[in-house]
Amino acid sequence: MAFNLDVLKIDAAAEAGKLAEFVAKETKEVYRRRGVVVGLSGGIDSAVMAALAVKAVGKDNVVGLILPEKESNPVSGRYARAHAEALGIEHREIDITATVDSVAPYAWRDAYLRELVPDYTPGCRYHISLPPDLLERDAISFYVLRVQREDGTIAAKRLSITEFRTIAAFASIKIRSRMVHLYWEAERRSLVVGGTTNRTEMLLGDFCKYGDGGTDIEPLANHYKNQIYQMAAHLGVTAEIMERVPSPDTFSLPVSDQEFFFRIPFDKLDFLLYAWEHSVGPEEAARVIGLDVRAVERAFKDFASKSRATAHLRELAHRPPEA
Repeated sequence: MAFNLDVLKIDAAAEAGKLAEFVAKETKEVYRRRGVVVGLSGGIDSAVMAALAVKAVGKDNVVGLILPEKESNPVSGRYARAHAEALGIEHREIDITATVDSVAPYAWRDAYLRELVPDYTPGCRYHISLPPDLLERDAISFYVLRVQREDGTIAAKRLSITEFRTIAAFASIKIRSRMVHLYWEAERRSLVVGGTTNRTEMLLGDFCKYGDGGTDIEPLANHYKNQIYQMAAHLGVTAEIMERVPSPDTFSLPVSDQEFFFRIPFDKLDFLLYAWEHSVGPEEAARVIGLDVRAVERAFKDFASKSRATAHLRELAHRPPEA
């Protein structure tokens, strides 16, 4: 198929039907469970997963868990509840602050951030992000810590790899804590845990191993984010979620997925990723998407780097060879 701006278009009804069949078969025949539990984040992917689960096993066999901690965006829970109510599924909210704090205390995290930015206090908000303008210019891929002081001003610090990994480890505990609660629900009620990682995230490693990447089934893993939106429109996902800017929601100061990880606007990202994955040349990709060739080359280089650096996330734990 020639590369063009229609390559990501799908028959949303047909694709949703196939994925619902997959969910039903995995749930009933492979796992032999009665239904599906989904962690509802208030984002597009979990909304689609929950809607597919309802289509697959019926609303009475789907449970939605809303799992905020004390730094979560309140909008996330509000949108998640509205979607669960629209689907007619059982749902409840569990504050996971105590779970997170029992593993990696917020006080430890706060003390570490204060070492990096002396102005930081527990009342401040923070996030980490990459330079977002990959298509516009060459830029070294380094993370920056931004702290919003109580007066609203921002302090910024470029992070070393060790500093980044430490802050990311604190954030990952939040994601893994959610999975603990999901599996508690799944095992006691004979449910499978429905994953929410899409192909865009899977290819580039934008997920947490044994966190949102530690699930029973991953129905969305073969569909790009663009295609998830197409299915969401078909499945009637609420307008607030459809229009929401994708975000990891693991930091107290809001940050988009583009700022945190991808560095490329979503209206270009999946077309570039498709071109890279299918060996479309930079010149052809640039012509079709309407970008400078050098911008496409930068994107392809970034994709290769991210995919290589996160290959271990897509693999089971390594074992020694058999004797």
